[in-house]
Amino acid sequence: MTDSSSSKASSATLPESPFVDRLGAQLLSAADGASEVVLPLQPDHMNTWDVAHGGVTMTLADVALAMAARSLAGDGVGVVTVEMKVNFMQPGRGELRATGRVLHRSTTMAYCEGEIRDSEGHFVAKALGTFKYMRRLAVGRDVTQQRLRSDPSAKPGPSDG
Repeated sequence: MTDSSSSKASSATLPESPFVDRLGAQLLSAADGASEVVLPLQPDHMNTWDVAHGGVTMTLADVALAMAARSLAGDGVGVVTVEMKVNFMQPGRGELRATGRVLHRSTTMAYCEGEIRDSEGHFVAKALGTFKYMRRLAVGRDVTQQRLRSDPSAKPGPSDG
């Protein structure tokens, strides 16, 4: 992108994702290998103890780390999560704010860290993750069928999902 980092941060948007859209996460910034994402907790986000469900916390961490990695990618390049680890420190309440940053980047991968804090600044979770840079596949493309059409000897197997 040719934009300055300040305009990149102010015009940053989350990639289209029905799951993240439904969750209600909002991207505050993503530029120069760092990001910030916020989620005002709703009743649907809670577990049986009326605190943020661990899956919600992990998803928010995943989004923040991925957006930090994407902020260093070129146009048309996204990221997929290769692995991620989250340590939960204490329950999340109110609004969750996730930050992410790239610790190391190669041509194909980014290693990121981040944290989540609640609306009172309490440390909710720490996350580490590895993300692979990839070009976006055509919408509706069935990779298995495409491979089978291009290679008549190819047979579906366990790795075909």
